[in-house]
Amino acid sequence: MEWKSSNSGMRRQLHNLNKAIPDVAKGFGELSKAAKNGTALDSKTLEFVALGIAVADRCDACIGFHIEALVRIGASREEVSDVLGMAIQMGGGPSLMYAAKALDCYDQLTA
Repeated sequence: MEWKSSNSGMRRQLHNLNKAIPDVAKGFGELSKAAKNGTALDSKTLEFVALGIAVADRCDACIGFHIEALVRIGASREEVSDVLGMAIQMGGGPSLMYAAKALDCYDQLTA
């Protein structure tokens, strides 16, 4: 998988969906903003939580977007790897497979 291309393609698809259901898109956008503006946890920690859930739920697009955000925030490969280790511990074999995808995504987006 080529992650930059995948993220771009997903953004195009989301743009089309958002035009089709603008009220839902606006509501989801507000929910996302509220969730990312935590008061007790910093943005990096919140993105780590999102990455763990993305791996556990096996969502390629979510992995791509949350790794992209973590790279932008300055997360290290070691930090990402720790989160992936916990996701594997909690999710077993399927999470192991998606954790490998997530680390590949990190490596591609930081190359």
